[in-house]
Amino acid sequence: MIDISKKEIWFITGSQHLYGPETLAQVAKNSAEIVKALDASDAISVKVIVKPTVKTTEEIYETLTAANHADNCIGIITWMHTFSPAKMWIRGLTALQKPLCHLHTQFNRDIPWGSIDMDFMNLNQSAHGDREFGFMVSRLRKNRKVVVGHWSEESVQKNIGDWTRVASAWDDWQGAKFARFGDNMRFVAVTDGDKVEAETKFGFAVNTYPVGDLVDVINSISDKDIEDLIKEYEATYHMADNLLESGDKRSSLVEAARIELGLEKFLVDGGFKGFSDTFEDLHGMKQLPGIAVQRLMQKGYGFAGEGDWKTAALVRAMKVMGHGLEGGNAFMEDYTYHLDPERPRVLGSHMLEVDPVLAADKPKCEVHPLGIGGKEDPVRLVFNGRASNSLNAALMDFGNRFRLLVNKTKGEEVTEELPNLPVARVIWKPLPDFKTACQAWILGGGAHHTCYSENVSVEQLEDFAEIANIEALVIDENTSIRNFKYDMMTSEAYYKLHS
Repeated sequence: MIDISKKEIWFITGSQHLYGPETLAQVAKNSAEIVKALDASDAISVKVIVKPTVKTTEEIYETLTAANHADNCIGIITWMHTFSPAKMWIRGLTALQKPLCHLHTQFNRDIPWGSIDMDFMNLNQSAHGDREFGFMVSRLRKNRKVVVGHWSEESVQKNIGDWTRVASAWDDWQGAKFARFGDNMRFVAVTDGDKVEAETKFGFAVNTYPVGDLVDVINSISDKDIEDLIKEYEATYHMADNLLESGDKRSSLVEAARIELGLEKFLVDGGFKGFSDTFEDLHGMKQLPGIAVQRLMQKGYGFAGEGDWKTAALVRAMKVMGHGLEGGNAFMEDYTYHLDPERPRVLGSHMLEVDPVLAADKPKCEVHPLGIGGKEDPVRLVFNGRASNSLNAALMDFGNRFRLLVNKTKGEEVTEELPNLPVARVIWKPLPDFKTACQAWILGGGAHHTCYSENVSVEQLEDFAEIANIEALVIDENTSIRNFKYDMMTSEAYYKLHS
């Protein structure tokens, strides 16, 4: 359900009439060559479209406002091949609503020392043209991504490609709908928040739907569809003996399949990109949704438990950012600690719902009792996560602002047997070290629900926060508590001045 291949980034070159038609014709050719290389790059997963060179206030305004209204356009890349007087950009930039990347490059890579002349200069003066443009964007207090280097470099293309994924995630949020079945888990603070402000700030809507309406859809699922899905389960997972056709828990598997099909139908029919449920509020369901939620997340839906709509939306956004890359993005919870002084670690899980995109091996499909929720024994997928470079990200509502908190981590192979903990589990080491990371996370008001990522970078999440114009704090290998406290204090002052 995630497809960014048809999305477009518009490449807009700035110039002026001063240099004459011959120079402008060459600029257009150069821009087309740059775009051809970017569009062909494996690092960039969306289409890059060259637009006509803009040379006047009117052309700039028309092009940027057209980008606002083009459904497939998720952002723009600007480049000043030479000097484009930046007053011309004021009206257009003020109106621009799509994410902006400023590519600071020039067409020619090397200075032709023996032949350089003014004709060359007229075509290769980004060194000051981009600075003029950069001043105006900064003067307008407009957030943007700046990428520096020759357009043919792999690192430059990778940087642009990473940003286009961020722009894709932001585009995906615009007009998105997230469903809540039940309210927030009673008395829990960090998972709650201002849904009106979120829709104003982020562009997605969150609304609650009666569990009874979902149950009606679940109960409408045909036996044939359930049988087909069970066959898919049996072909995909290691099935517990008691879930096989002759097993005494087969009826639990039938009900789990019914819930998955009903839940997916509800989401598809309603055009939702993610959802949350609350185990306290699922009256009418025979078991809590375990495997159903796990598999729907694997298909691309955002999810978080206990009514946590912010994390559900964040999971969806990070799934879009990482789509098609090795590794996964998944709803996660800091479950418990291993406090060995020599090797402290975090065991991450959730009672039922961890996305099998993180599985190191073929998951097991099992049924076990669950001590909360007051339902029949739920079916779930049990697996171990894999070793990988990773991070955890959480989105919190601080009243006058949203904060995105990110902690770099190192996922590790799960080597211990956990025979009495039948859940999916991931082990990680937080950076820079366990005590510093946990202390900083607590000081930063970080939630216990996160999105755990193996393929989204800290830089991408910082870029995402800039597009959203929200606060971002990072805990990584360079973090010290003294500096982290200072970052929080300066951030607090900034948002008091700007709220």
